[in-house]
Amino acid sequence: MTGAPAGRVVQLEGAAAALAAAALFGVSAPLAKMLLPGTGPLPLAAFLYLGAGLGLTGVGALARARAGPGSVPREARLRPDDLPLLAVVIAAGGIAGPVLMLLGLQRVSAVAGSLLLNLEAPLTILLAVALFGEHLGRRGAVAAVLIALGATLLGYLPGEAVRADWRGVAAIVAACLFWAIDNNATQRLAVRDPVAVARVKGLGAGACTLALALGTGLAMPPAPRILAALALGLVGYGLSVVLAVRALRTLGAARQAALFATAPFVGAVAAVPLLGERLGLRECAASGLMALGVTLLLGERHLHAHVHERLEHDHVHVHDEHHRHAHGDGVPTEEPHAHPHVHAPLEHAHAHVSDVHHRHGH
Repeated sequence: MTGAPAGRVVQLEGAAAALAAAALFGVSAPLAKMLLPGTGPLPLAAFLYLGAGLGLTGVGALARARAGPGSVPREARLRPDDLPLLAVVIAAGGIAGPVLMLLGLQRVSAVAGSLLLNLEAPLTILLAVALFGEHLGRRGAVAAVLIALGATLLGYLPGEAVRADWRGVAAIVAACLFWAIDNNATQRLAVRDPVAVARVKGLGAGACTLALALGTGLAMPPAPRILAALALGLVGYGLSVVLAVRALRTLGAARQAALFATAPFVGAVAAVPLLGERLGLRECAASGLMALGVTLLLGERHLHAHVHERLEHDHVHVHDEHHRHAHGDGVPTEEPHAHPHVHAPLEHAHAHVSDVHHRHGH
């Protein structure tokens, strides 16, 4: 984060990344629905994650080849001490969340399932604020509620039965809680290379989910469907996660979750040409609520005097007011660059959000 004007630009870039991530994920939903017949939910989830991991592995290899040997690191690499957080991300977001969702959807109606799945955003925000030191002001809280209401309205189908037993409800709520844990754990990894984080998550979750599908005796889909799922996974899961990690870096988990909750609306719009569905009054009302929420969140301005404690970490940066440090021998000076560095204690005032440099009391 930089000073007020530049910091505002960074926040808007983070919001754009969050909305783009939501758009890619939202568009992937109706496309995945088209692949579901003849594939099955668990194998499809496995190949979507594997598509993300394998595709981003190729993207990373091409980027390294293009940069050439001895190039300046543009992002901080994953380190061995990141393994516990990566394990949480894979286990919570890539395995427990999807499996619990599938178990829960077997015991509740589609309407109840759609409504319950909207709990991911508020649970992410609750954990971010209550346990992980993020701050969300009154305006941001109202914005998050409006976006969540819009997503809930999209999932409500008047006249259809809302069937649910307590075990199904508990499973879906638990799935949303695991995804909320995943979001907040990923925020802690957001200082690392987003492509590397998304690659490891995709490969880990995909391999474990595929092993689960094979272990339960599920039949594998034909090769054309596998290839289609892998391609969709690269875009709808891989690139979406990369953008989401970038948004988590600059916005924090609470604001990123609120903006990402617009994904169901993007999916509803994409379903019109892809599945022949139509947008009605309910969808228009939901879009209005979401648009108002996004506008409020983008216009939020949080400025006060605050103190930065001493902090040592490694992430991509330029030499702004938060990064005034000398470089030792062998440390690249070309900006932006990434290397371990120390932040000296600092007290100042500027507009900011709960990014990695701004976790303080209010």
